Amino acid sequence: MSSNRGYNPKDRFFHKAKAEGFAARSVYKLQELDQKFKILKPGQTVLDLGSSPGSWSQYASQKIGDKGRLLGVDLSPMTVSLSNAVFLQADLRDLNLEDIFREHGFHPPFDVVMSDMMAKTTGIKSADQARSLELCELALNVAQRFLKPGGMFVCKFFQSGEFGKLRAEIKREFERVEALKPESTRSISKEIFLVGLNRKKV
Repeated sequence: MSSNRGYNPKDRFFHKAKAEGFAARSVYKLQELDQKFKILKPGQTVLDLGSSPGSWSQYASQKIGDKGRLLGVDLSPMTVSLSNAVFLQADLRDLNLEDIFREHGFHPPFDVVMSDMMAKTTGIKSADQARSLELCELALNVAQRFLKPGGMFVCKFFQSGEFGKLRAEIKREFERVEALKPESTRSISKEIFLVGLNRKKV
């Protein structure tokens, strides 16, 4: 039982999200990152990887406003509909992104690429950590291809010995890299968020 101490599926962030109309409590992780690092601004175009159930997209949609646009991709269906967003239920690795952008009227580069992607956990720590690294590197690869100079990058990572390697990979692309475990992250969780600030000129 002790391993679950401190885990409350319906904690104050769960209730706050429900009261404020957000699809999930994870919205407060992005909100804290945004308040600290000024990631999202009116009029931006945003690529949201791992967008389901939709709380990050909801928050970003509000911040970028009517003149902004967001494209979300996830294996799971979205639970929200937003006037300035397009959502695709698909495996990111199966998509020809250039075709998708054209089809939906997006014209890269994007201002922000953010990833809350998470593989289904197996319970085998080393396997779960390896899959988390793989998804972060996939998101970073998308950012390398489609993020503008000066743009921002966010990815969720399950802490492991590969943290330094991933941080160095992001640092090569960005002026600054920050790591943060937001207050709303459950105390037992190993997740941390890496933020690449101001992509270097290519």
